[in-house]
Amino acid sequence: MPKSNVPVLKKARPKMRTSRKIIGILFLLFLVLGAILFFRSQMSKISEISFQGSTYTTQEELLHKSGIAVGGSYFSISAETLSTRLKQIPSIDKVKVDKQFPGVIHISIVEYPAVAYSIGKEDINGSLQAFLANGTQVIIANTPSMLEKPILTNWGAKDANLAKLCAVLATIPKELTSDISEIVPSPTLSYPDRIKMYTRSHFEIITAISMLSSKVEYLNSIVESQQPGTLTMLDADSYVPFVPETKQEDPQKETTNQ
Repeated sequence: MPKSNVPVLKKARPKMRTSRKIIGILFLLFLVLGAILFFRSQMSKISEISFQGSTYTTQEELLHKSGIAVGGSYFSISAETLSTRLKQIPSIDKVKVDKQFPGVIHISIVEYPAVAYSIGKEDINGSLQAFLANGTQVIIANTPSMLEKPILTNWGAKDANLAKLCAVLATIPKELTSDISEIVPSPTLSYPDRIKMYTRSHFEIITAISMLSSKVEYLNSIVESQQPGTLTMLDADSYVPFVPETKQEDPQKETTNQ
């Protein structure tokens, strides 16, 4: 075959492949630059924080516990982390965090309900302590009506039965405890969680914390149908009415009929 008829092979130049690499590098640089500019912009910052449902904890305390602040990074903390941090506050039961881009965080708080108040615990501002359903004691700024909940008297702050009592009171409907005015500890060897309760209808009730839930309906049936007296609700129930006081005549008072 003549040399003039042999085709000449040309080496392919990777122009297209090189162009794609350059475009890819430029695109990545653009993304990095865009991310840097975004995270430095106000759109990535927290612009609004709101709390709803908090009665016993101030907004300043909530912000401190949550670790967030207006102007902080919106993406630096998740809703789950915020919820976990705030539930470390003893009075808080549930937390719902709603993050709305850009920069808005709404936090709804559900606190443990107050089940009783303390007596003789007033501070210089005249506020009282409330006992919550989980046994937590909190200062309340506004003095509530004393007819709302029982008053707990002579309870030690470290008494294990105090938390148990608060948990039980939280499970009993309000209408079944509305007549109870005061609860004091009265333990015995047989009943370490024994208590005495006094009602606004002038009854004295002896029972145990572990039995209160199952006995409270019986308590109300006696209170509504009997005269004031002592009602014992332990393994055996008994009711003894108070003996009415007899009027004593004044020996100095004499009547003379002359």
